[in-house]
Amino acid sequence: MTMSSFRAQPRAGHLEHIKRICRYLYKMKDVAICIRTGELDCSDLGEEEYDWASTVYGDALEILPKDAPVPLGNFVMLSHYVNANLCHDMLMGRSVTGILHYLNKTPIDWYSKKKATIKTATYGSELVSAHLVVEQIVDLQLTLRYLGIPICEKSYLFGDNKLVVNSSAKPHSKLHKHHNALSFHRVCEAVASCYISFTFIDGEYNPADILSKHWGYQQVWKILKPLLFIGGNTADLYED
Repeated sequence: MTMSSFRAQPRAGHLEHIKRICRYLYKMKDVAICIRTGELDCSDLGEEEYDWASTVYGDALEILPKDAPVPLGNFVMLSHYVNANLCHDMLMGRSVTGILHYLNKTPIDWYSKKKATIKTATYGSELVSAHLVVEQIVDLQLTLRYLGIPICEKSYLFGDNKLVVNSSAKPHSKLHKHHNALSFHRVCEAVASCYISFTFIDGEYNPADILSKHWGYQQVWKILKPLLFIGGNTADLYED
């Protein structure tokens, strides 16, 4: 994602970085996505219930498709991790959004891309990323419903910016920067509709960090380990 910005005018230094990327990919050639079918245990989140009735989102409801097939099989749980890196692009000052989607405990989709606009504060960058992940959650839920897969009523969204989580997940929060208003209202409406639970997670345990920042192998191996498995058949792994 970072190197693609220089496709039009590559330099010698960029080639050296590409070689390092290729060496890393070759080193990880035996890695496979770890398939884990168990549901995520969210019982210890301490999720608080808020009354949104007296807010502008009080009557917000999730829009469900009327022509979706009857769902069959076991219910699946969706969980999502989001993160943003402020001023990732030192040349243009643009931030990067990193998003990771799980179906039960298996990562099924990920997103890593520079923002189209320049954000001058971490709050704005993280809020725009939260807006984007909400849109992706809606799309993913709709796709699964049309495939006839029963999904749990609520999806769990985790972010490591406490200010963004608190302002979006609690009623009567105030927005002081009005240029972020549309992103703010979109996330709040999703939370008020009760099909998304937005929860804070420490950045040390946020796997979306892998998709938004430049890390060394040793720095992110502890986060990568639950996602990837080296060698063998991942279907034979025991549940933790």
